Amino acid sequence: QVRLVESGGGLVQAGDSLRLSCAASGDTFEAYAMGWFRQAPGKEREFVASINWTGGTTEYAASVKGRFTISRDNARNAVYLQMNRLKPEDTAVYFCAADFVRGFYPARAEVEYDYWGQGTQVTVSS
Repeated sequence: QVRLVESGGGLVQAGDSLRLSCAASGDTFEAYAMGWFRQAPGKEREFVASINWTGGTTEYAASVKGRFTISRDNARNAVYLQMNRLKPEDTAVYFCAADFVRGFYPARAEVEYDYWGQGTQVTVSS
């Protein structure tokens, strides 16, 4: 079992950057692919980015590709989401998730993920 705790959210202006962190504890971190999802007010939760267990393969939603970068540090049991050129439409609660699989391609589907954090709020003002 894995416990996930997100941090790094906040209120920023359009064009600014933020770096989200997700700290994992409880199980072997390297056994998990990791993902970031987000949920805006009144909308369903959506995929943002994912990274496989080695960190060698990543996936991005089209809306964030080229602006966001997912990375992981297995020595620190952490995964990160660097968000650049933020837009008001990026405003959402961001969730970190863990998928107990050692595959080449990290999953994009929410249903594949086994553990979830509580989320961190990101608000981008125009």
